[in-house]
Amino acid sequence: MQDSVVYINGLFTPLKNAKVSILDRGFCYGDGLFETLRACKGKVFRADQHLKRLFQSLPLIFIDLPMTQQEVKAVVQEILNRNKFENAIIRLTVTRGINEPSFQIDPDVSPTLVVHARPHHPLPKAVYRNGVQISLLTQPAHNLHGINRGLKTCNFLSNILVREISQRQGSMEGVIVDPVLGVTEGATSNLFIVKQGVLKTPAVNNSVLEGITRGVVLEIARDHKISIEKGLLVAEDVLTADEVFITNSGIDIVPVVRVDNTSIGNKKPGILTSFLQQEFLKCVEEAG
Repeated sequence: MQDSVVYINGLFTPLKNAKVSILDRGFCYGDGLFETLRACKGKVFRADQHLKRLFQSLPLIFIDLPMTQQEVKAVVQEILNRNKFENAIIRLTVTRGINEPSFQIDPDVSPTLVVHARPHHPLPKAVYRNGVQISLLTQPAHNLHGINRGLKTCNFLSNILVREISQRQGSMEGVIVDPVLGVTEGATSNLFIVKQGVLKTPAVNNSVLEGITRGVVLEIARDHKISIEKGLLVAEDVLTADEVFITNSGIDIVPVVRVDNTSIGNKKPGILTSFLQQEFLKCVEEAG
């Protein structure tokens, strides 16, 4: 990894030389946004959708990135090419930039843009074959007041703690159950359940991110005439589901066979989950 190339504000530089200022607001306050993209066979999967989400989110937090979506897309592809990664995870981070220590936003400050790639190492096949355990954590869901949609912000401490608490309970992931909103999302994933053949997932709101992998799963379901419901889910819906799975760009679709102390279905990955896994991998491979 020390020999990999990173893009920072117009420059391509070795990872060991890649630095940001201690006055960068991303470092000081987590003031920024990020996207995590997946590349297969040298091509970025659903790059346009990731970048569309980023460019729709930037003005909501008053960041003006002086680049077009296509220019950023070209940088992402160039990073992939320079590192000669066939299969990779690409992290794209935009912060508000270097500012004197203050909460006040300076509109004249140039944003910081960093693009970094690393090889994609898929989870062990046993994870997909056997399934995993997740935890449900009842607590208020994190959201930004006044923002009318979920954002992938650099303020990730709550997600980190949710993941750590869950892993200490023996789970791969933790899913927040808000007292009002019901089941929201995992620390780094979207959640789906299957009940009597119907695919269900929490509706997108201030506390549920419209994940790119989530969207692909819904596309596949629609293409195959699978019934879909997007709406309110409560903990009991998850615990009594026939199938449960989680999704994100790095792990694809991971079957869940246990939620806290409750076994799901027949304690094995479900038929619909396995079908969606196979179809999703086809999408990734065809895009590459």
